[in-house]
Amino acid sequence: MPDNPPMVAEPAPWYVYLLECRNGSYYAGISNDVEARYQAHLAGKGARYTRANPLVKLLASRAYPDRAAASKAEWQLKRQPRARKLAWLLAAETVLPG
Repeated sequence: MPDNPPMVAEPAPWYVYLLECRNGSYYAGISNDVEARYQAHLAGKGARYTRANPLVKLLASRAYPDRAAASKAEWQLKRQPRARKLAWLLAAETVLPG
């Protein structure tokens, strides 16, 4: 019998997502399930910021290979001025309808 190496599942990607809030601001976050996280924000179970500034829509998300990479990208995105966040949005690989 041939030796078959065990199947190793690839880790699920993590995503950085960008939300638009009712006050016109943007909120960036990370999740391995963007839709579930978006629904949590809508239900008032998300971040304190989105509870105080209700959401209008999910603008975009971008996949990263792991949580560490997504966290680093989120941190960098949150430090950017609005114009750079718009550039990230336009360059995002996955633009989601809102």
